[in-house]
Parts: sequence; structure tokens; C-alpha cells
Amino acid sequence: MAQSIEAKGKGTPLWVSSDINGFFGLFSNSLTNFLTAIGLLAGIAMPNDIVFGRIVPAAALSIAFGNFILGVIARRMSIREGRADVTAMPYGLSVPHYFAVALGVILPTYVVTQDWMVAWATGIVWNLIQGIIMLVGAFVGPWIKEHLPRAAMLGALAGFALTFISGVPIGEMYAAPMIGMVCFIILMVGWLSHKRLPLNMPVGAFAILVGTIIAWATGYMDPANVTAAASNFGIPIPELTVGLFAVGFAQIAPFLPAAIPLGIYDFLESLNNLESAAVAGEKYPVAQSMCVPAVLTILASCIGSVFPTIIYIGHPGWKAAGARIGYSFLTGAAILLLAFTGLLEIVSAVIPLAALLPILVYIGMVIGQQAFETAAPRHFPAVILAFMPYIGSFIVGKIGSVIDSVNAALAQAGSNISVAISEIPMDGVVTVSNAILSGNGVPYLGWDRLSGGDIIIAMLIASIVIYTIDRRYMRAAVYSLVGAVLSFFGIIHAASFGINAAPEVMIGYLGMAVVLVAMNYYRKADNVPIDDEEADEKAPDDSAEAPEKAEEATA
Repeated sequence: MAQSIEAKGKGTPLWVSSDINGFFGLFSNSLTNFLTAIGLLAGIAMPNDIVFGRIVPAAALSIAFGNFILGVIARRMSIREGRADVTAMPYGLSVPHYFAVALGVILPTYVVTQDWMVAWATGIVWNLIQGIIMLVGAFVGPWIKEHLPRAAMLGALAGFALTFISGVPIGEMYAAPMIGMVCFIILMVGWLSHKRLPLNMPVGAFAILVGTIIAWATGYMDPANVTAAASNFGIPIPELTVGLFAVGFAQIAPFLPAAIPLGIYDFLESLNNLESAAVAGEKYPVAQSMCVPAVLTILASCIGSVFPTIIYIGHPGWKAAGARIGYSFLTGAAILLLAFTGLLEIVSAVIPLAALLPILVYIGMVIGQQAFETAAPRHFPAVILAFMPYIGSFIVGKIGSVIDSVNAALAQAGSNISVAISEIPMDGVVTVSNAILSGNGVPYLGWDRLSGGDIIIAMLIASIVIYTIDRRYMRAAVYSLVGAVLSFFGIIHAASFGINAAPEVMIGYLGMAVVLVAMNYYRKADNVPIDDEEADEKAPDDSAEAPEKAEEATA
């Protein structure tokens, strides 16, 4: 009480000594995500003048201003409420998205067009769409959240994380095991067993430092890259890229099935994190706070950024560490300093990507854990089912990559023969039919259908199963009908939009709806819905383990 009276009219100080703890944690997290995002673009050979000259400064501005604005919102709330202990919401790049936009949007566009400007423009428009969806979500998010089972959303997110965020990185980790495996176990020691590391360094920063030392000591890194980065040293100046919107919109259609649900994920993630802060005692204005990442993502796309930003998870942790408002301001300033002095390109040449990728493996693990911790145990089958569309998408993508590699090798050898998966024989093309693939244990046609709009499909089929488990058959039937409509227009289960785009799958959804409606009226007395309270009463008593679980959660 004394603290509140003393703070009345003053609010939380702009800086307290414990803000330094929050700064090192949030800054290392933001920098790691930024470097990983840039590393992915470098990994697909996107030109440095686009990456560091245009994308980096635009993204840095969106990160920095987000931290500044959320710090101001926290400061004003603290003055209004007369509190000296308010902690600003953390903020930064959306983790699933930088992987999706680099490997799922920019790279495929370049493969088709062989033009990096077109690929960049497509990434810009993809980012713009994310921002628009988030802006709408700032106002309709609560309604959507109410009608979409959380287990379906988190299951879809976990499936995406395990296949696309962690799937490739764990392979790369074992491709450079001396670096990747050592960094990985450091992350496990610090982030999962909560072991304090030397000099009290943040876990991510310590892992990167050790990995970098190993990489340079073993000759894994090339000094020439550092020399080249230093020779390009300069101050990037953001420029308007609105003129590229038309180019990007011409290419964006195939990526909309992924862009829309990922945008929905972004605003739901921000919403959930605001709710987490409310539980910790700080009720931020929801619409105003959620507009921050939405508007900044839109503005950043207008100057070349391809990376959406969101309100980060972890507010209770930063608050417990003593961070208040200053850590947010300092993080934004540090990101600007690195991006606008040219130092970020040098840092990228010094730090090996192999030291950063284990962080993505860890992120996939945590997102998967969150899905199971949040879902009711009876919904676990639905959560696991939500992984399947991504597995299909992963397999189809890798088969496509193999075919592209084979065709590139044939072309380089001067061959006039190419390879394609097709049911129609073509001159000069070795066609591999679905029948041949299926006969050899590769149901390519089914995987291909399952991969079309994988994120939407994951949420949809998980929702159907969740409501079926809960004996809400009519609601499950409604979601089945939604699947039929989306299939009819090619939003899911098809390569492109159209009329009657996926008729077989549409009929399948209609058949599911018929079965569910029939089950709703068959032995209707049995259809007593299962709710969480009833499930809890039937669950075994684990009260003896509660103190240990609470202690683990606090840690």
C-alpha cells in the first residue's frame, strides 16, 4: 500500500536497477530471433543488399518502436493506477513466421521466378497481409477464440513447430554436431533444468558464445565472410516499398492458405499473452495493445520488412526477475544500434547459424509441450491429429525438392530429360504416377491433398475430433460442413483456388457431417456432453504431486 501511495502521480520509474536483468534476457532473445531470421534468408542465398540494406532496418524499426510504445503504455498505466511495479509487455519478431516466410514464401517464389526482387515483394505482401489480419484480430480475436477450441489452435501450432520450425534445424544440428549438439545441451541445461550458467549469462547468449568459439576454433567459419561483411559496412536507409505491392500480390495467392491462419495465430498469441499479464495483476488495454504489433507490421511492410512482430510470451517471468519499463526501452534502442550501424551484418558473419538453430529445436519442443499442457487429456488424440497435415506437407515438399535437384543435375549434364509426378505422359519427361508411388508405400496423392492449406486443415480436423470426443456431434458436423465449403473453393486440399477444386475431399467432409448428424439422433440419451469439470471429477487424484508441479511451474 505504501508503495502505491508513494507512486501515485509518479508511476513506475523509467529505469530501475533490476531492469538490467530483463534487458539481457529480452535483448538476447530478440537478437537471437533476429539473427536466426536473417540467417535463414542468407541460407537461401538472398542478396545481402536486400537482406541487410532493406529488410533489416525495416524490421529493426518495427521491433524497436514496438518496445518503445509498449513501454509508454506500461508507464501510463502505472501513473493511472499509482503503481511503481508495472512491467512492460515484451515484444519482438514472431518466431514461427520468419521460418515460414523465408522457406515457405520467399524461396518458393524465387525458385519459380528466378527473381529476388519478385520473391522479396511477395514476402513484403505476405507480411502486409499478416498485419491486416492482426489488426482485424485486435477487435474480433476474443470472438474467434471463444469459438475455436484452444487445443485445436495449439495442436496446429505444435504441428507446424515440430515439422517446419524444428524439423530442418535438428537435421542441420546433426550435420554440424560439434557445434549444434553442444549448443543444444547448453539450452537444455539452462532452460529446462534451470541451471545457473557461468557469469549468470542468459542461456541463449551463453550457448551462442560457446558455439561461436567452437566454430572458429575448428575452422568451421570462414574469415573471408567477416571481411566481406566489414567491407559492406554502412548505414542502411529505409525506403518506401509500396511500389512492390502489385508485384507481390500477383504471386501471393498460393500462400494465402498459410498466411491467414498464421495471422490468426499471431493475434491470438498476443491476446493470450495479455491474458497472462492480467493474471499477474496487470490488465493492459487489449485492443490498444494488440494494435501495436498489427500497425507496426503493416508500416514495416511499407518499407521492406517481411517479418511480423507480436507481443511476446513471458511477462510474468520478466516481472519476477524485477524488470519494469526500462528493459523494454533499452532493448529497442540496442536493436536499432545494431541494425543502423551495419554491425548486424558483421555479427551474422561471426556467429555460425549452427549455433542458432538449436534454439528453433527448443522452441518446437516448448510449443509442443504447451499444446499438451493446455489441452484436456481427452483431447490429446486431436492434438496429435493436428500434426498430420504438416507431416504431409513436409513429405510433399521434400519430394518436390528431390525432383527439383534431380532436374537441375540433369540440366547441368546437358540432358533433355526431366522428371515429374504426373498421371499424363509427356515428351522428354519421365513421369512418375501416383499409382507407382502408392505401390511403393508413398501415398503421394493423399499427402498432397492433406498439405494444401495445412494449418487450416490441422485446426479444422482437430476441432471436429475435439467436439466428437465431447459428444457435441452437431457442432462437429458444422465444422465438417465448413471443411466441405473450404474444399469446394480450393481454400484447402487443393493446389489453387477455384470452383469445385477438391470434389473428392468435399464429399468426404459431407459424409462426415452425415455420420455426425446421424450419431446425434441415434440413442440421443447417450449424448450427454463432456465438459472439463466432469472430466476433472473422473481424473485420478494427483493432489500429492501438486506442490512439485507448482514448484516446477514457478521455476
